[in-house]
Amino acid sequence: MPIPTEPVGSLPRPAKLQAAIAAYDDGKITRDELKIEQDAACLDSIKRGEATGAPIISDGEQRASSFATYPLADTLAGTGLADTLSGDGQYFAIFTDGHHRQLPRLTHGPFRYKTYAADYLREAMGMSTKPLKQAVIAPSMLALLYPLDGEVEGYTREEFHNDLIDECEKDIRLAFAAGAKRVSIDFTEGRLACRNDPNNPWTGRGMLEGFIQLNNRVLDRFTPEERKNIGIHTCPGGDCDSTHSGDVDYAELLPSMFKMNAGYFLIQLASEPDKERIYKLLGEHSREDANGVPQVCFIGVINPLDPRVETPEEVRDDLLLAAKYIPVERLGSTDDCGFSPFSIDVKPKHGSPDVARDVAFQKIESRVKGTAMASEQLLGKAAVQ
Repeated sequence: MPIPTEPVGSLPRPAKLQAAIAAYDDGKITRDELKIEQDAACLDSIKRGEATGAPIISDGEQRASSFATYPLADTLAGTGLADTLSGDGQYFAIFTDGHHRQLPRLTHGPFRYKTYAADYLREAMGMSTKPLKQAVIAPSMLALLYPLDGEVEGYTREEFHNDLIDECEKDIRLAFAAGAKRVSIDFTEGRLACRNDPNNPWTGRGMLEGFIQLNNRVLDRFTPEERKNIGIHTCPGGDCDSTHSGDVDYAELLPSMFKMNAGYFLIQLASEPDKERIYKLLGEHSREDANGVPQVCFIGVINPLDPRVETPEEVRDDLLLAAKYIPVERLGSTDDCGFSPFSIDVKPKHGSPDVARDVAFQKIESRVKGTAMASEQLLGKAAVQ
């Protein structure tokens, strides 16, 4: 079997789709008119994804408001916000370029998703001739909907967590039922939890271990066979070509992260200044047996924040180096992050979202070719045919 390769999930939304989202927020077009642009962007994402030769693709999350808010609202601006939420929640992250992203605030229970990822996946299944993966949000992110201090009247934090775990499990099971081959859980808040940003109060609360426990409550509801296809994605953020926690040492995160009983991990690495050091950490902390499933490390070999397209040879060389520390049977490749985790993203370093979209598919093609080259060198030609 060749070394597996898989995307994180999102692609830049075309400028035309981003304009349609803004028009929908302003009440200038209907939901049906917005859906026309979403359908077109999804179809384009899938067909161009198939053309890269990738063995598994996604719809680019073209219908989602963001990786974090798709269960909660129709758009990133909060149009169609679920009726148990208010728009004035805490910041999820403050990025290095100064912009921030904000979560809603839970006002009362019970907590329920308004939209499940499978709602998008069902639309995509008929467009694709290749297997599709689906990204979902972690309970640890949505736990930040509940106020940091105090309780929501009539709805305790424990009651909220119980409902949250049920909804996250349902989100994953519905995605598999809709036809997803793989489901990965976005956990970008993991690295951010290791920071102490005085401008962002939740980051100073030592919440990482609690996040791990919440996520394991979901994972432990699945069998080892199911968890082989359930992953965790970690990165330092990737929005408007900027990050929120790239200065956090992976050594602070990885020992805890691999306590989660997922079957595979998608790990930002292409943009790390000392990749070999992190490969060593992955080899040391990933588990051969995580409650019945080996943990496969999909290393990031593509930097979505950089317009420069990596060569297949660079991808190959990253994998060859990683294989010195990670058993080849537990090694894969991926992109550092989604190319645009938030639906409104002008991609400033690229010049426009449309240019960034073209670049993204070139990068994916390099990932696929470079992974094939590494597979042949590490496993032999016969093993990858």
